[in-house]
Amino acid sequence: MKRFVIAVCLCLGAIAQAQTLHWAGQGDLQTLDPHSQNESMTNMINAEVYEFLVGRDRDFKLAPQLALSWTRINPLLWRIKLRPGVKFHDGTPFTADDVVFSFERAKALTSQLATYANATGTAKKVDALTVDFQLTNFDPIFPEHLTAINVMSKRWCEEHHVVRPLDRKSGEESYATFNANGTGPLILVSRQPGIKTSYKRNPNWWGEYSGNVQAVEFTPVANDATRVAALISGALDFVLDPPPRDLVRLRTTEGLKVIDGPENRLIFVGFDQLRDQPLYVNAPDGKNPFKDLRVRRALYQAIDIEAIKLKLMNGQSVPTGGLTPGASGAYKDPQIEGRLPFDLAAARKLMQEAGYADGFEFTLDCPNNRYVNDEKICLALASMWAQLKVKVKVNAMPRVTFFPKIEKLETSAYLYGWGGGVMDPEIIMTPVFRNRGEKGVGAFNYGWRDDKFDALAAQSSLETDPSRREDLVKAALTEFKQQIHVIPLHRQMIPWAMRSNVTAVPRPDNALKVEWMSMAQ
Repeated sequence: MKRFVIAVCLCLGAIAQAQTLHWAGQGDLQTLDPHSQNESMTNMINAEVYEFLVGRDRDFKLAPQLALSWTRINPLLWRIKLRPGVKFHDGTPFTADDVVFSFERAKALTSQLATYANATGTAKKVDALTVDFQLTNFDPIFPEHLTAINVMSKRWCEEHHVVRPLDRKSGEESYATFNANGTGPLILVSRQPGIKTSYKRNPNWWGEYSGNVQAVEFTPVANDATRVAALISGALDFVLDPPPRDLVRLRTTEGLKVIDGPENRLIFVGFDQLRDQPLYVNAPDGKNPFKDLRVRRALYQAIDIEAIKLKLMNGQSVPTGGLTPGASGAYKDPQIEGRLPFDLAAARKLMQEAGYADGFEFTLDCPNNRYVNDEKICLALASMWAQLKVKVKVNAMPRVTFFPKIEKLETSAYLYGWGGGVMDPEIIMTPVFRNRGEKGVGAFNYGWRDDKFDALAAQSSLETDPSRREDLVKAALTEFKQQIHVIPLHRQMIPWAMRSNVTAVPRPDNALKVEWMSMAQ
């Protein structure tokens, strides 16, 4: 541990110089390829280099980025007018060819953004600065999907043989793993995975900087105490994920400040309900107990969510029974948002009825540097489930190991989170909850099949009438909730900690926008 701390301190260097932002998070981004992984830290950092057709303003409303306008010609045709005069970091002009290429690249089987890219239909070049998107089916949130696909240079990808996203779950690397060429406000200077990634301001960016940050150095620092110590000492200017237990201290430390905001992110537990012989379960009857709804309900009702909120999260969470990243995704319906009550007696009775009065054993896979207190949440769950005589081995690991593991379905139970910039229920129902299918549908479903839910969710994705669509979404979420395919825990509250001379704009997707940041002299 001492060698680790010393190494981090040496990496961070001396006290940050003015207008060079030194910041840290508990984990590193997974790759510089913007279409390979759909993970928030990776998406956030890559979005400062690779832009979208549509972005978001300070009020989190849709705003022009590389697209000046988006117009629906008819229910199945959208026309996009592109921003003129934009250049990639290598000087190559941005054109419609890059848009068509990028949306096709994002549809590849190796892309975790395929669900969103496929929802936009087929992109066709009209002229150098105009692209039509011809949809196969109606897309109720088409402009929102344009906020998910980063635009890459067709010429650069072809030159460096990265015309498809890398397959990270298979351990693949490519030129795009360590190099980048976008149109955004930051230009990549160097990439040292697990150590440091450096950027500089793009002097030819089409946009306007409202802040004065000229350069950025990002350092992943897994140890909570080390991140906090580096911030207090001045080696860091900003910490994205300060540990909840240190917030009181940080708020009262001279020269520091903390700003808070709710994140649009649901934290939940999922189970393998498909295998008859699960990988990491030892049950006395030799069966898969997660196939039994009574077992899933018992595990749910054995969770004291208020204890997790107060004792573990220090109040920095919003417990929920909802299934969407934000409550608005379920139209703030109290029936969908409500949790099953914490009731140990009821949980024990359910376990007895299911034939597991003496419990069983299983492994809970968990990241230890992705969500707020992720490993500690898993340990707390294991302690609570022990009251049902269920023995849980918490298998905690860094995100770079965790995500490829569960993507290969090498799990029986896992802690997971889902969120981002889109508030609509489509953002979680199609990629995460639906049955595994083609074109990215159910790509992040790691263990269940529910044909009734799938049919309702599929209908809601195509429904043109808003009122009818709301009914379909509510019916789908109600079905999913009744089957307890996942156990919702809470939505994170996100505190940002920084030096007092730093100004930042918090967002519901927890995305740091460096172009909006300032550092007073």
